[in-house]
Amino acid sequence: MKQIVIILFSTFLCMGCKEKVKEVETKVVADEVAEANSENAKESEWTILFDGTSFEGWKEYAKDGVSEHWKLEDGAMVFYPPKERAKGESYNLVTKEQFTDFELSLEWKIAEAGNSGIFWGVMEKPSLNQPYETGPEIQVLDNEKHPDGKNGTSHQAGALYDMVSPSKDVTKPIGEWNACLISINHKTATGSVTLNGEIIVEFPLHNEEWDAMVAKSKFADWEHFGKYTTGSIGLQDHGDVVAFRNIKIKKL
Repeated sequence: MKQIVIILFSTFLCMGCKEKVKEVETKVVADEVAEANSENAKESEWTILFDGTSFEGWKEYAKDGVSEHWKLEDGAMVFYPPKERAKGESYNLVTKEQFTDFELSLEWKIAEAGNSGIFWGVMEKPSLNQPYETGPEIQVLDNEKHPDGKNGTSHQAGALYDMVSPSKDVTKPIGEWNACLISINHKTATGSVTLNGEIIVEFPLHNEEWDAMVAKSKFADWEHFGKYTTGSIGLQDHGDVVAFRNIKIKKL
């Protein structure tokens, strides 16, 4: 009789263990599903600006389309400067859509001794020939071999050009991709640049501090510079080979 009781107790105990295991397994699966749904929700907040297969949503500044100087290669848009160009001719890219408050995520790769940039707040005006006449620039540069890299840290990669220097140089070696996240938030009057996972630049936006920064920069007397809270995103033709990929934006 005692043995029967022990056997029955063991059976119930095992059944309880199995139920407990099932409960744990169910909770783990539920947690994984919740995490996946959360990640999907976060990802859905982003809008793809360049998917690696076409220039849809982009055009050259003050033009209708995209010229042959921009190529699609291995999921990236790559600019090859022409050997000869007419005076004042440029091939800067801008988005057709305009943005106000956002996070812009992309990767860039610059050629040896190359220079380029990323603009926001770009407005196309008949009297203005370049996106940098309206849009502030986040610098894209080979810090080691381009002359601008020796022309003050506010001209180095990741800088808010000619206004705020990066706290450190975190660029990858030439030939490697650099991951860049630019935050522009007029609601909080703050902006920042994260390069390769590190916040290296922070700056005020459209307030007295911003005006003071502009007044001390080369843009002090530029009538339209930094005046527009809403505008296009721009990618610069600075006469050097440069590539961009994985471009997406999240409105804030």
